[in-house]
Amino acid sequence: MKRSRLVILAALAGSSLVLAPMTPGSAAPSGRPWMNTSLPPAERAKLLVHAMTLDEKVLEIHMLDTSTHPREVAGVSRLGIPVFKITNGPAGAGPGDSSSPQPATALPSALAMSATWDTAAATSFGTIAGQEVADRGENLIEAPGVNVTRVPRNGRNFEYFGEDPYLSGQLSVAEVQAIQKRGVLAEVKHYAANNQEANRKTINEIIDERTLREIYLPAFEATVKQGDVAAVMCAYPSVNGQFGCQNTHLLSDVLRKDWGFQGFVQSDFTATHSTVAAALAGLDLSMKHDFYGDATKAAVQSGQLAESVVDQMLIRRFTEMFKWGIFDNPPPKKPIPAKADGAVARSIGEQGAVLLKNSNNQLPLSASAVHSVALIGPFASAAHTGGSGSSAVTPLYTVTPAAGIKNVAGSGVSVTVNNGSDTSSAASAAGKADVAIVMVGNKDKEGSDRSSLSLSGNQNSLISAVAAANKHTIVVLKTGGPVLMPWLGSVPAVLEAWYPGEEDGNIVADLLFGKANPSGKLTMSFPRREGDTPANTSRQYPGVNGTVHYSEALKVGYRWYDAQNVSPLFPFGFGLSYTSFSFANLGVPSAPAADGTVTVSVDVTNTGSRTGADVVQVYVAAPTSAGEPPRQLKGFAKVSLSPGQTKRVSITLQDRSFSVWSTSAGAWTVVPGHYAVSVGDSSRNLPLKGTVTVS
Repeated sequence: MKRSRLVILAALAGSSLVLAPMTPGSAAPSGRPWMNTSLPPAERAKLLVHAMTLDEKVLEIHMLDTSTHPREVAGVSRLGIPVFKITNGPAGAGPGDSSSPQPATALPSALAMSATWDTAAATSFGTIAGQEVADRGENLIEAPGVNVTRVPRNGRNFEYFGEDPYLSGQLSVAEVQAIQKRGVLAEVKHYAANNQEANRKTINEIIDERTLREIYLPAFEATVKQGDVAAVMCAYPSVNGQFGCQNTHLLSDVLRKDWGFQGFVQSDFTATHSTVAAALAGLDLSMKHDFYGDATKAAVQSGQLAESVVDQMLIRRFTEMFKWGIFDNPPPKKPIPAKADGAVARSIGEQGAVLLKNSNNQLPLSASAVHSVALIGPFASAAHTGGSGSSAVTPLYTVTPAAGIKNVAGSGVSVTVNNGSDTSSAASAAGKADVAIVMVGNKDKEGSDRSSLSLSGNQNSLISAVAAANKHTIVVLKTGGPVLMPWLGSVPAVLEAWYPGEEDGNIVADLLFGKANPSGKLTMSFPRREGDTPANTSRQYPGVNGTVHYSEALKVGYRWYDAQNVSPLFPFGFGLSYTSFSFANLGVPSAPAADGTVTVSVDVTNTGSRTGADVVQVYVAAPTSAGEPPRQLKGFAKVSLSPGQTKRVSITLQDRSFSVWSTSAGAWTVVPGHYAVSVGDSSRNLPLKGTVTVS
């Protein structure tokens, strides 16, 4: 690249900053051995850090945190260090806290993508997000988020992948690999157990080690070990008495020693609480300079902090920057291909929407048989592009629900839009139409949780009134997680579209009119009642006297419902289709292979009349002596079939599927005995069963 950019040079005599041009990626000048591309990235990083002054080192361990340079780490032109530009995730190329809008493709929410149960969709998601960050000339995206859904009311559940650590981890690995193939660093977050927004910056979470290892850490572990993620963002909450960004156990013992993480750790905004303690625990880059600026320099000069610790902080980040080409091949700014990327967003949204109810084949609608549609509700007028907070993407364009229906159904269908604020008016509009489509939902947000799982305002009464006026009433949910449905028995069809993103109108219309066949599956359980959720006491959530006790332990999500023998409204893994499927001929070996793996195979047949996709889900039940939940997801595969087609699907379960975390041994331990293997297409529909004996 020959394009010049501005970088920031710290004057060695003080803290003033001077703008200076540099040309990154040009031939390495003499005296800069770290620009020798034949050297390993870690060696280049060490050579660079060795050439830096203390002032330059301090400049490089925090972001500038200014209105003109948000989420940027300064460059140092003397050494050829480029500006390091960071932007938000995890719903696409986020705003980067810029004072001016930075449009990008508003992808469906991460939760919507997770409901595809498809690593290929996660790859597409990561490819779009990563390439658009590169197109804007940025270097790191703060994504994906893999915190397990513990509290269904959590305001950021829409940014995460649901309640199962294995599913979350495999989707995260695919997304991270896709992002980093675009020359952009991925940053998995929020490490760890960032499971509520209520009091998120001060809450202390008491979590036993086994629960941490088996529920709240595996998705991060997979992202590190399988995904080779470049960066990890440490979280606000304290875990067992230590803030996330100075938690020695999480950052040093687990992340680096146990998992072998070689990348760097970045703080969440205002999540740094100390200088020496954070540095020694393993925090490499702070989003603010309060503890990682002059305070660091003073700590080094006074002998409280060895300069070698600061060196290592920089070596980790520079290694990743060299590894992924940020020094040698910085991304050139170029226009985002809005139409092409929007088409991918549309496909992901269609694959992730979940058909929850479809009595008497109310859906799909027929464009030739339907002449009038009443679009009703607070989410019927405009595209629901995402939740609120740091992940909010400024869309390149939007497709309204009305436009989507007209795009699919054609000009022969009249569409009337009513925002539902006046229930009587809405019911009247519904009564005059062939079909009423009620679009309800919420706009979850960072910084606070929902007050309850009920739809807010008049939305429940609105649905009931419309359903009474028109027996062909379809409810489309646009939510960031589960909601209660007191009206469920009075409507024939319910589609959960999550936050569909900029292509909202096309996504929903394609599904309702059968242009696309729903294939999404729930990645979180939908409860019948508020009190059915696992963390249902104030001590468990939102906490008492600043402390939350994870006393439900391993029983999170569907694990809780199964252990308590409570029927959810809709179970984990559930989702209907416009066709039907059958499972047969389960193959389960009697014992694991020499490497500890078990390969499960099953025939899946499309027994209906439409092409569609189903998800093969494999659950394992450990021997009673292991003290595990009744069954846990250990493998999955999405399979697309034409009518009458049968495919043999094979899924390999890793040795971890037959291990538990032993706190006494401080290691994963195999529990010998008989393991029940169940296969089906939801956590509550598992018709095929086999047994593996582990010795």
